[in-house]
Amino acid sequence: MHTIIHPLIPTTRSQAAEPTSHVAFRLPNYDCQEHSDTITLVVYVPGVDAAGVEIEARGSDLTVTAKKSHFVRVNWPSLHLEAAQRDYQLRLRLGSGFDYTAMQAEIHHGVLSITLPKRLTATAANSPRQRRVAA
Repeated sequence: MHTIIHPLIPTTRSQAAEPTSHVAFRLPNYDCQEHSDTITLVVYVPGVDAAGVEIEARGSDLTVTAKKSHFVRVNWPSLHLEAAQRDYQLRLRLGSGFDYTAMQAEIHHGVLSITLPKRLTATAANSPRQRRVAA
């Protein structure tokens, strides 16, 4: 007797409807510290040098893309090597309270440090510091 096994996924579903990406990124570990006048973002991207880092600020979003320098070893077996060589991408919505044009970044041994100064609000920039004169 013949048995027909129906697949769990319907056959009418189009393979072209599924979004496929040629570049798969992984989320790096990061730490964010807020100070009185700046915010410091530390992103851990091992295997990345300064030439592979792209930082983009668009509106209130900050996108950090860190690409590894890929090299293929001739005598190295490729058992799950593609997962270890994926590039990093971090997307954060920080808001509009930062001066993205004055951003500073440095990388040292796979640790990327980004310093964003906070913008002065209109009321804080125009008014001098208030002090209490009489009680």
